[in-house]
Amino acid sequence: MRVHVIGLGGAGGRIADRLAADSDGDRFLQGVNAFDTDAGALGALRSIDESQRYRFGDAAGGGSLDGDLHAARRLGDAHASELGRAMDDQQPSLAEAFVLVVGLGGGAGAGVAPALAEELSRLYDVPVYAVGLLPTPAESEPGDPDPAHANAVGDGSETHPPNRPLAEKNAARTLDALSDRCAAIVPFDNDEWLRPGESLADARDRLNGVVSERLAALFGAGEAGDAASTPQQVLDASDVARAVGDDGEIAVIGHATQAVEPSESGSRFGLGLFGSSEPAEVDTSAAVSAIETTIRKAARGKSTVEVPDGRADRTLLVVGGPPAWLNREAIADGRRWLADETGSGAILSGDAPVPGGDEVFAVVVRSGIDEPERIREIRESIA
Repeated sequence: MRVHVIGLGGAGGRIADRLAADSDGDRFLQGVNAFDTDAGALGALRSIDESQRYRFGDAAGGGSLDGDLHAARRLGDAHASELGRAMDDQQPSLAEAFVLVVGLGGGAGAGVAPALAEELSRLYDVPVYAVGLLPTPAESEPGDPDPAHANAVGDGSETHPPNRPLAEKNAARTLDALSDRCAAIVPFDNDEWLRPGESLADARDRLNGVVSERLAALFGAGEAGDAASTPQQVLDASDVARAVGDDGEIAVIGHATQAVEPSESGSRFGLGLFGSSEPAEVDTSAAVSAIETTIRKAARGKSTVEVPDGRADRTLLVVGGPPAWLNREAIADGRRWLADETGSGAILSGDAPVPGGDEVFAVVVRSGIDEPERIREIRESIA
């Protein structure tokens, strides 16, 4: 699935930059841009080409908006068309979806995201998805002068004031606005992913890597670079759209990996696929165990945001890894287990062969879920 990723504000720009670094040359990344009012934040990016970064909003004076969502909304409304044109050299018409990445509690990114989503929907007949980083509760608490607690994953940089008392209110208002303009929203709960005693500044690179890895695993699954990596069950843009819906619902991504020994020979179709006359040098029980374990870890492990009771109306499963390890019966059994686990009436699925790879991975996407507790807390901040 070919996507155009747009990092908005400090948080979104850094994650888009990480994705560009981790997925350089990968077919799924049709285009990538970073938009911000802060010239310094844009200048700090390393993997997005300078021509693909764009500073908007001269009224901000080239700096951050420091969480002023109202000012950012005005700038977003005024500059959405300008930002749409700034993407033209990336051939956005070839994308099968747009992915906006944004810190929901900040200013510039959160302010421009709804207007840009509306503009992209007007110009292109493909879904617009939002990946929204949730502020931590500590960000809205007043008076902590320790710069180590600065919101390194949200908009702005460590040199800015560490606390943003309006972060949760900004996030609530931005979630509401995006749900009206985007096909689906994928929240990422920063607080849930922090380790004990870890600050956001300390965690920034690790959390950016988590988000990048999950986006690449999902959107890269259907894009084969050669015949050896062609999936047997192709995951395409319509499968993702069916799984996450188009009404601005919350979607959640789970992901897990397990190291395996690469097979030296054998059919690229893997054990049990199409009765190959060249059996791969992989023990069947080992392949079955790796797939079952990885699917369960992806479903029951830490997702981008907590899923109440693990239940979902719609579920998408992607299983990938060295072709010889992709045992068809094990994947089918995993689908049946996942249907029981989530209560979904049907499970959409695809595979992602990785010739020469050294791990099996699984991606589980759930949509049509009960509202996560952290989302409810954020929404109640403006109740």
